[in-house]
Amino acid sequence: MTEILPSILAADFARLGEEIARVERGGASMLHLDVMDGHFVPNLTIGPSIVKAIRKITKATLDVHLMITDPDRYAPVFIEAGADCVSVHQETCRHLDGTLRMIQSEGARAGVVINPATPVSTLGEVLDLADYILVMSVNPGFGGQQFLPNSLGKARALDARRREMNLNFHIEIDGGITMDNVTDAVRAGCDWLVAGTAIFHSEDPAAAVRGMQHLAREATAIRA
Repeated sequence: MTEILPSILAADFARLGEEIARVERGGASMLHLDVMDGHFVPNLTIGPSIVKAIRKITKATLDVHLMITDPDRYAPVFIEAGADCVSVHQETCRHLDGTLRMIQSEGARAGVVINPATPVSTLGEVLDLADYILVMSVNPGFGGQQFLPNSLGKARALDARRREMNLNFHIEIDGGITMDNVTDAVRAGCDWLVAGTAIFHSEDPAAAVRGMQHLAREATAIRA
């Protein structure tokens, strides 16, 4: 099933509980939380205390994206705070297989993220281990960026490998997702679509989620 994941980074943090309730009314069952440390990416966002606070007000699956230089140290902290899924960047992990196994041993699903300049081929040895692969369709660090179309080629390559190897990992895409490219992303093989500005900066976030879900369902039917 294709999922639309509202990205909390684009929400109004002064009314975060209300913002989450709005997208849940639209049918969102997963939320995407970006963690940035000011080192790996040039921005600072949330810590485990925010994840813990969000966990208390929602039953949605919390997908935590660690854009940090030391994921091995902090992944367990975010899992303890309530993360259900934790993704780490291929570019930051010295022993990627070990990091993924550690996340899984802590009780969360483990994902790998690749930046726009990182080729899919770097993931060849962990495709049978990862629960999901996140393709960045913008350079990470800030919301509201324009979608990079070449990311769809990466999604197609991952989908082809998934079929060839008979694997079950999910393909996630994050960055610049709007009503205009949801269909293309799903047809390329993406299962989880992260959208921030297009949802939380719209007049009706619940309607935006429903609209994206409708497009995703139609595209999934065509893909099948």
